[in-house]
Amino acid sequence: MTIRWGIVSAGKIGHDFVNAMNTFPDKGDQVITAVAARDSQRAAEFAKLHNIPKVFENYEALAQSKDIDIAYVGVLNQDHYNISKLFLENGKHVLCEKPLCLNFKQAQSLLSFAKKKKLFLMEAVWSRFSPAYLALEEEIKSGKLGEIKHVDVNFGTPIGKVDRVTKKDLGGSAILDIGIYVLQFAQFVYKTEPVKITATGILNENGVDIVDTVVLEYECGGRAVLNVDTRVKLWNKATVVGTKGRATIEEPFHFPKKFVHVDGTVEDFPRHSSNLHYNFENSAGLVYQTLEVVKCLREGLLESPRFPHSESLILAKLEDAVRKQVGVHYDVDDQEFP
Repeated sequence: MTIRWGIVSAGKIGHDFVNAMNTFPDKGDQVITAVAARDSQRAAEFAKLHNIPKVFENYEALAQSKDIDIAYVGVLNQDHYNISKLFLENGKHVLCEKPLCLNFKQAQSLLSFAKKKKLFLMEAVWSRFSPAYLALEEEIKSGKLGEIKHVDVNFGTPIGKVDRVTKKDLGGSAILDIGIYVLQFAQFVYKTEPVKITATGILNENGVDIVDTVVLEYECGGRAVLNVDTRVKLWNKATVVGTKGRATIEEPFHFPKKFVHVDGTVEDFPRHSSNLHYNFENSAGLVYQTLEVVKCLREGLLESPRFPHSESLILAKLEDAVRKQVGVHYDVDDQEFP
């Protein structure tokens, strides 16, 4: 049975997602059948560019249609909860862009609702499906690194004037936008919730964090030192240090092409090509999460074993803790969710 995708929003990340899937030679039995956006004209242009057969005038119409099985939700942060819930209410599986929601309470509510509806839901942390990450995981499991004691990750890129990052009413936040990548990497390595979180940051005039430094401490004695900066480009690599040596995910660590093994061997992971321009670096790798989603749907799973709901909840907790310590507060933080 063909898995039919509906694209929710015709923005930059939606473009990259569709392009990555359409150009991947081994995507299997999955297809993009429909798109909807707040601007119907923009949706129509998006559909024409990507050869998507159906355009819906609004999200409600797409959610209620019988033309899709799963929705890829690529709207702005502040709409993740409501739009994802809309599609779940209408019996559609959901892959929602990161961050899953603005806070832990929303994330917990949304995940519980998906389970109640017996529908698949996953936060689109595409890094977890990178071939380089899988290689690092094998390196750690093999014991070649010894006991992991330190993780160092930096993510800096000059996006300090982008509205989705800098405006509070749009769910702006460095830790939610790019900081989630450094947080998830630490969790990918240690695979347990930290026992201590220490965070400092710089806020803009809107009360939104634009720089964050986070130290996570784990029960095993390991630490993760994480730097996020929306003002400048940092050396965006991730290093894992154990008692027997170190391994490095080269820049851009959030979806890399190169992995340096503990013995110094460099392994390359090339991306498939496309005639269309990508908006974000290495976006061709977005297809790997779709392969995981389709695999899970065919097996009747409601969450991915590689990135389960518990991981999204831990990330949401960490994001909340960082925001609280640096002084970023959203109106929804004062609300309760069913």
